Amino acid sequence: MSDPKPFYSTTPFAVGGYMLCSATLLISNKYAVHKIPAPSFILFSQLMGTALVVKAFAATGRIECDPLEREKAKRFAPVALIFLATIFSNLKSLQYANVETFMVFRFSTPLVISVADYLFLGRHLPGRQSWACLLALLVGAFGYASTDSAFEVKGYAFCAVWYCIFCLDQIYLKHITNTVKMRSNWGRVFYSNLLASAPLVFTFVGDADEIAALKNIDAPAATAVFVSVLLGAAMSYFAWMARSLLSAASFTVVGNVCKVLTIAINVSLWDKHASLFGIGCLLFCLGSAYFYKQAPMRADAKDDVLKDRKPLLPK
Repeated sequence: MSDPKPFYSTTPFAVGGYMLCSATLLISNKYAVHKIPAPSFILFSQLMGTALVVKAFAATGRIECDPLEREKAKRFAPVALIFLATIFSNLKSLQYANVETFMVFRFSTPLVISVADYLFLGRHLPGRQSWACLLALLVGAFGYASTDSAFEVKGYAFCAVWYCIFCLDQIYLKHITNTVKMRSNWGRVFYSNLLASAPLVFTFVGDADEIAALKNIDAPAATAVFVSVLLGAAMSYFAWMARSLLSAASFTVVGNVCKVLTIAINVSLWDKHASLFGIGCLLFCLGSAYFYKQAPMRADAKDDVLKDRKPLLPK
């Protein structure tokens, strides 16, 4: 009988860490942007800072991190581009539509990703209960859309663009975890953050407003950015770990559950939010997500995915 896995290598640990970091990072980013109105710089700091933190700890021998290699960088380059495209379309969506509208689009993504899991990643289609849950997500989305208090065609158009990019992101990143051999999960964190940070340099060095904001940084503001970097590093680790343990659809459902805190914060702090019925529809979506069950791997694909794979934890 094999020994039980340590808790730090289990799915509950990965999912719990991801959800906790997701909630706290939102608050941290809000505070950091309040102290330093330079969002591009803060995002760059999180990504580059995460890469540097990982390398620093690897240099001390506390963790194991893959060295930078040309072939691995080529495989991770699309990850960086898709990530940045997701961030951009996310911001444009929120610029023209309220947060709840954007959330509804996200809550319906598991429907598409479940089919993509079957077509591209070797999983079975969801069972009856899971299909019912995913359809309930869609019903909740339509229920909300019928009461949207800030309907804008442009807003929905940007949400649709984000929708396509986000689905691609979920499937391709799961494909990367299955096919690119890494020594540790920290290697994925290092590659994805380092490559995504490089293009962001050009987004703030030419922005006069952000440069002016950076000239006035004080100790509390610098501390806020530092905390956001640490939380970003932790979230990146837990996100890649959860991706390796869950299907793409299940990871998306977990991400949706995290957003209930986003909605609560939005309702508490801003006036641009939905009616009580609309909020109820969103909570109905989250309740449906709770009963979703991950589809198992197909027998013909499982061997291919697991062949020659090495455990990435604890290091």
